[in-house]
Amino acid sequence: MQFKITRMCEVLDVSTSGFYDWLLRPESERAKRHRQLVMKIKSIHANNREVYGSPRIHSELKDKGVVVGENTVAMLMRRHKIQSKVHKRFVVTTNSRHGFAPAENILNRHFHAPKPNLKWVSDVTFIPTREGWLFLATVMDLFSRKIVGWSMGNKNTTELISQALQMALEQRGEVNGVVLHSDRGVQYASKQYQQLLREHGIVCSMSRTGECWDNAVMESFYHSLKTECVVFEDYKTRSQARSSLFDYIELFYNRQRRHSTLAYKSPETYESMMSVR
Repeated sequence: MQFKITRMCEVLDVSTSGFYDWLLRPESERAKRHRQLVMKIKSIHANNREVYGSPRIHSELKDKGVVVGENTVAMLMRRHKIQSKVHKRFVVTTNSRHGFAPAENILNRHFHAPKPNLKWVSDVTFIPTREGWLFLATVMDLFSRKIVGWSMGNKNTTELISQALQMALEQRGEVNGVVLHSDRGVQYASKQYQQLLREHGIVCSMSRTGECWDNAVMESFYHSLKTECVVFEDYKTRSQARSSLFDYIELFYNRQRRHSTLAYKSPETYESMMSVR
């Protein structure tokens, strides 16, 4: 259905001459700049799995040499309905009902590390697939928030967390004296795992009972993994989930995703920057 311009102007209480003046008026420099900014914002948003909000997009624009305020980026994103994916909750999977003696909480929520291989944290989570659960064990270096070791398996076992630690040892080399914090799960308290720590001079630290905030940084990583990746997937097989998690951890999280505690640099970029200082 089409309407005459004169009729539409009458309904909207706008003069016909005013409408044609607006129609023929050249685009202002401000409007042109905003239009170009929106194109850049949409590109960055799409290239980062649509999980970035205005702070991370502003940081990306800044690194690309675009001079713009974060408030302007936020305003344009609201105006054009560009937003980060919705976060959803996730489930903690600790089983601390066992007879092994827990270690002291040496880390004590001191999550900052001035250099690599001083403080690591580890945990296990599970990923739903149509074949059943896929368990993921990870080791993170608190210096850069980089995932330096990970392992996936059909069961939450001591072997699973040991494999994640072995990968971290292969990645980082000599780590004698590093503090490795985890929850009090039976796998972390097992004799086999504790022996592996002693063999490499690793100092064991464990969360207090019922205190998930004692391992808050690793819980935060799992929250990001699940709300930015897993909740938007329907894994038909464990193999499909493995491929997706590998892509998120190694290609996106470690190398690309900007971290608020790292001045909005990715873990890999942050380590490279700090190594030359």
